[in-house]
Amino acid sequence: MRPGEEWGRPATDADRGRAVSVTGGDAALAAAAAADPGGLWRPDPAGDLARALGIRADTPGARVVPCDAVVVADGPPAVNAVVLGTAPDRLHRLHRRRPVEVTVDDRRLTGPDGGTLAATTVVVASGQYLRGLDLVPRGHPGDGRLEVLVLGLAPGERGPMRRRLPTGQHLPHPRIVTATGRRVRVAWADEPRPVEVDGAERAPQAVVDLAVSPGVVELLV
Repeated sequence: MRPGEEWGRPATDADRGRAVSVTGGDAALAAAAAADPGGLWRPDPAGDLARALGIRADTPGARVVPCDAVVVADGPPAVNAVVLGTAPDRLHRLHRRRPVEVTVDDRRLTGPDGGTLAATTVVVASGQYLRGLDLVPRGHPGDGRLEVLVLGLAPGERGPMRRRLPTGQHLPHPRIVTATGRRVRVAWADEPRPVEVDGAERAPQAVVDLAVSPGVVELLV
């Protein structure tokens, strides 16, 4: 998308007639879209993607917009966010920072001092919110890009960061490295780390490859 470019198109009565309402949040939406790539979906208003799109129970369904999916190697896609390591809203003093290599579009990210990254958490998102918190303020679910946050906060900085999450004021931060791109590889140096895809836990992984699939999920909003 270019700045100022109109997103999507006006919905027709036919669109509203064939749209399928999905109950169960972002993971349920991702599963439905993967099972029927040509479908048109009305997201659950309780989901994080719906929050980013301003969808409420009484939203009339005036437009059809193409949203991106996050392709996750060896598993179903996501429509909102993938969290690797400890989720930011669950991060506490005792969680250890671990060496990690993060590559975005073949560019290896470095730490705030230009050295090796050490982090508790890596977030790769096409959307904006996580459990209602404004985790990725720059996230846009239809811009064809992934937003990457690498959290390497010191123990004493984590509580203040969590308190700022609801309003997105945790960014910028000197120990949160940010990037944007279309392909991301996250490789933990020591052992597999937790993986959360659209709020659903998956088996821990040491190396995860992700890519954006632009505009493949059509939503009625």
